[in-house]
Amino acid sequence: MTRDELARTVPAPATAGAGARPVVARTKGVRKVYRSTIAVDGVDLEVPEGAVVGMLGPNGSGKTTTIRMLLGLVRPTEGEVELFGQPMPESAESTLPHVGALVEGPGFHPFLSGRDNLLRFAAAEPLLPSAKITAAVTNALELVGLTAAADRRYRGYSLGMKQRLGLAAALLVPRKLVVLDEPTNGLDPAGTREVRRIIAELHARGTTVLVSSHLLSEVEATCTHVIVLSKGTVVAQGELSELLEAGNPTLEVVTPDATQAVEALRANRIPARLAPDGILVDLVTTPAPRVIETLVQAGVSVYEARRKRTGLEDLFARLTETQSDDLPTDLHLNDVDHVGVA
Repeated sequence: MTRDELARTVPAPATAGAGARPVVARTKGVRKVYRSTIAVDGVDLEVPEGAVVGMLGPNGSGKTTTIRMLLGLVRPTEGEVELFGQPMPESAESTLPHVGALVEGPGFHPFLSGRDNLLRFAAAEPLLPSAKITAAVTNALELVGLTAAADRRYRGYSLGMKQRLGLAAALLVPRKLVVLDEPTNGLDPAGTREVRRIIAELHARGTTVLVSSHLLSEVEATCTHVIVLSKGTVVAQGELSELLEAGNPTLEVVTPDATQAVEALRANRIPARLAPDGILVDLVTTPAPRVIETLVQAGVSVYEARRKRTGLEDLFARLTETQSDDLPTDLHLNDVDHVGVA
């Protein structure tokens, strides 16, 4: 297939149900076995178009294997993989030119400069005309902050600089989907902020981004959706904001009368406990207005009341640290799985 033919064959996201976002990537019942080791077991996931999706999981949870199957780098033992609605890896030739990926660290020639390495990558880009190669390389180097080091040999690059060059290679041409496996590995705080900025710019352009990361704070700051894997299976996925709301809803009340407040609420069978600046109230069975009404009637001074959302770190721990196949009794898969994908 020629470059012109590929440029005209821009893949469209797979259709979804009425009112649902189109899906850029999807797996159905995917299983991958290496000899006696089950790396991925029955994974069903969807990557919505235009989303920034964080893929989370402990080491060995199957994140990189799942990404490799999405990109057609390995075949699943069982199940189906789709990219832009096309089966993978059978459609790799037509779909992968529209994907930029940095998986398991970049691979470059150590004795070439960063610029020369990118020029070699750019020459192999099906969607990049020869006349635009030099400009594309220059723009990519500037985007990741490597212009000053562009003509240094790759073997002299730090780990963070190597990560930046790999990211530049993934962004040589506009992509429909960008896949980043641990993109901030080896980066200092300034480099991490740059990656966050790049992801935000891609999101603003409508590019779908799939990020595998162990930095929960970065995922919470950059991602619109998350997929959580544990022991080779998906334990939760959906819009980040809705998943964080799926934990126990809690009202944080700032009051100087904390002890009196707890006693008043418990007397009305409303679970509450002391907190540094006041109290925390369980809203599972009681709406927030009823809590405030009870406190006011008891003569408690209420300075402030706000809904306290489950943090991503707490949610991640509750989903992945459970030893049995069941989730904690206060967080069920039926409550959080696939939330917000539509």
